[in-house]
Amino acid sequence: MYAVTGGRTAPRSGLAMEALVSSATSAQLGLAYTREYRAISELCRQVRSVAEVSALLNIPLGVARVLIADMEAEGLVRIYQPQLDAGLPDRSLLERVLSGLRRL
Repeated sequence: MYAVTGGRTAPRSGLAMEALVSSATSAQLGLAYTREYRAISELCRQVRSVAEVSALLNIPLGVARVLIADMEAEGLVRIYQPQLDAGLPDRSLLERVLSGLRRL
């Protein structure tokens, strides 16, 4: 994973683990992209959280965050950041994340 992220452990932009990710293209990514990019793009045809992507692809959360942020910069995925109220996440959002984690 070190080679895939170029040694980076944090995304270039702030990316919450509960942020939602969707594929920005309906076409499959070609062989010009890494297999991780292709897997994330395919998985995110359905909207998923960053944490779900990490768990479903069995990659560390930090790696998933770096890859997804890089993919957003290339226009391959769309990211929907959670709305924070006074810097704190919404209680219902936390409950949904917890519920999702329990289902995994």
